[in-house]
Amino acid sequence: MRVLVTGAGGLLAAAIIREFEAAGATAVALDRRALDLTQADRVQRAVGEAGADVVVNCAAYNDVDGAEADAQAALALNAFAVRTLARATRESGSGLVHYSTDFVFDGNQTRLYVEDDQPNPGGAYAASKLLGEWFALEHPGAYVLRVESLFGEPGPGGSRGGSLRGILTKIESGDTAPVFVDRTITPGYTADIALATRRLVQERAAAGLYHCVNSGPTTWAEVAAEAARLLGLPLRMRPITLESVQLRAKRPRYSALSNAKLAAAGISMPTWQDALSRHLAHHARAVSQGQAGRG
Repeated sequence: MRVLVTGAGGLLAAAIIREFEAAGATAVALDRRALDLTQADRVQRAVGEAGADVVVNCAAYNDVDGAEADAQAALALNAFAVRTLARATRESGSGLVHYSTDFVFDGNQTRLYVEDDQPNPGGAYAASKLLGEWFALEHPGAYVLRVESLFGEPGPGGSRGGSLRGILTKIESGDTAPVFVDRTITPGYTADIALATRRLVQERAAAGLYHCVNSGPTTWAEVAAEAARLLGLPLRMRPITLESVQLRAKRPRYSALSNAKLAAAGISMPTWQDALSRHLAHHARAVSQGQAGRG
């Protein structure tokens, strides 16, 4: 199998590349410098030249608050670039995988969101991601996976570690960590998302929209407490709420996602606790190897 990964500088892309290559696939990785997805002619050419069985799009404009001031930039990458990719992959005969977000929901319910729930984006970023879903699904063989609260191992370029990395850094240094106590989420470990992605593609599961996160609703405060327990370190936490911080874009208070549809396709996602434990074990090994290398 030959896989073209766009947005290859990010955290999720690093996991996608590792997963597919470990399974024997050839991964062609293009970051934004190599391929600007907002340039339609370059996208058309790159997809055609890659000869990929599937294109996995990990590129996104993720500045949630910045999108409120620059909706055009968010729409360009999160929506219209996806339309270009969907058309290019369909014409080339390649499959398409695209990632969306829990932010498409308004967060006003108190049960796990399922794929059939009505989206109601609360800002420019969320609206741009919803449009991207619709454009991706114009490709009849596309998979659109909603993910959220990503954490995982960075790639060779040292991709950004996500919100959890900031919390872990505070715990490990003994500093006080500001942590949301009123946002209910379902975190997503990039290694597990990458495995689910590969299985969907290779097992030829029904195309369409799936939620792809680790199982079990939680809060960032609970995640921080579990991380501190696993690390054997004290947690110095400063509780914060959505009302206590000045954020330009609205965040959904409840955005936990159900994996039931993914499970029905034969792909069960581990709990977030199990994923966090594996991630921290990997982090500990990396630190230990780094220290040994400096010895």
